[in-house]
Amino acid sequence: MESSKKVVNSWCMYDWANSVYNLVINTSIFPIYYTAVTANEANSDKVSFFGFEMINSVLYSYALSLSYLLSALILPLLSGIADYTGEKKKYLRIFTTLGAIACMGMFFFTSDTLEWGIICVLLASLGYSSGLVFYDAYLPEIAPASMTDRISARGYSFGYAGSALMLILSLVLITFYESFGFADKGDATRTVFLLVGLWWIGFAQIPLRHLPSNVFN
Repeated sequence: MESSKKVVNSWCMYDWANSVYNLVINTSIFPIYYTAVTANEANSDKVSFFGFEMINSVLYSYALSLSYLLSALILPLLSGIADYTGEKKKYLRIFTTLGAIACMGMFFFTSDTLEWGIICVLLASLGYSSGLVFYDAYLPEIAPASMTDRISARGYSFGYAGSALMLILSLVLITFYESFGFADKGDATRTVFLLVGLWWIGFAQIPLRHLPSNVFN
């Protein structure tokens, strides 16, 4: 069992890396941007998605629900494979990369690219929720049972601090967009999506480097 300080801190850094997606994108900024982008001149909340007309909020809910459904369907199989082969890090890397790249892809989400935006939302959500499964699975393997609650709380605090910092930076960027050279708030907001993805995949390299490669139950 590996419980060195470097490994534990690296595990906590994954929370620092991916929590920005949940707070900045999922909770705070993206829903506002999405509503603004999908509004039309007739003040209607209906959008056309691959030829199907539906309410914008319903479409967004469907995309998130589908991501959770896909995660629920594939994770039992992947978790079993990961436990059997000891390749938790491999799947953690796969879903982290998927989520972060999809988040960066949201930079290209405008009123003219609704389908692209929704696909990116679905994949980013799938990457985030699925990555957490393999991240959480590491905890009992890198620390004794007597320390898991303490280390879990430390990881949460890392995530809270990182996401709060990124949210503040994002709000400053959007609020004072002209000072940063953006034409409007939309450009600044889409840049936030790009920065969140870069933050996510960038800081995730710390746990992906230092967590043990082969961990067996």
